[in-house]
Amino acid sequence: MNIVFMGTPDFAVPCLEQLINSKHKVIGVFTQSDKKVGRKQIITPPPVKITAVQNNIPVFQPVTLRNGEALEIIQQLKPDLIVVVAYGKILPKEILDFAEHGCINVHGSLLPKYRGAAPIQQSVLNGDEETGVCVIQMNEGIDTGDILLSKKTGIGINETSAQLFDRLSVLGADALLEAVELIEKDALNPVPQPAGDYGYASMIDKSMCGIDWSRTAFEIHNQIRGLQNWPVASTVLNGKNVKIHKSVLSSETGNEAGKIVNNKNVLTVSCGDGKCIDILEIQPDGKKKMDIKSFLAGNKIELNTIIGE
Repeated sequence: MNIVFMGTPDFAVPCLEQLINSKHKVIGVFTQSDKKVGRKQIITPPPVKITAVQNNIPVFQPVTLRNGEALEIIQQLKPDLIVVVAYGKILPKEILDFAEHGCINVHGSLLPKYRGAAPIQQSVLNGDEETGVCVIQMNEGIDTGDILLSKKTGIGINETSAQLFDRLSVLGADALLEAVELIEKDALNPVPQPAGDYGYASMIDKSMCGIDWSRTAFEIHNQIRGLQNWPVASTVLNGKNVKIHKSVLSSETGNEAGKIVNNKNVLTVSCGDGKCIDILEIQPDGKKKMDIKSFLAGNKIELNTIIGE
């Protein structure tokens, strides 16, 4: 089949590569605009664009899909199928309905749970033990289309959202190719999603970073691993802001929430339920992240210090 691919970040790259390496032909790629990145504000193309250019695939970066220009490009390309993976724009009905097989989307959760922009982070933040990917037939709703195919996977107790992103991007690529093959054979059995509110995974932002040490150890551990690599959970230590990049649940017994109960080669903090977490990677304000042993070698942290104040 001739396929138009729409995607932007790293998560979408394995899906694009899977299609490029298949018997199908990617005839055009839509992605978001190049953006300024880093302190030097260097204009940088999206990962999907880089992959497309490397494979000599035409790239289109419309600012909007609503003025008819994007539809005109798609009409000229004449795709049999449009594949959307983390594109970042809402498709109008005329694009959704144009191709013979419509538009399909790879979503990073087991729908209908976690519709929306940040399903992977949300599954980690909530301490879920299982997640997966779904390939859905797109409609005008947000992640409400019929489920064409799904694949499940467990979530490790210490797995970060960044690690889960990488795994689900590969799992999603496998699910996508399988779904495309079944679409070509007309061998799919679409499953409508149940009606109702099953939770919307809204965008992650910096307002979620501050750690409330009165919460349970498990909740705080999930916050730390769910917000890594961005925007990163944070707290106050000896009057200074620090980011916490990595933690594990501790075997230590705690007492007062936020109290440091062990400072020997590890920083163990008591949480609101009397259990503790061990901080393994930390980043002082204005510095690079470091392992906790290196941090403690250069910073004197007294036992019984209250963190977060």
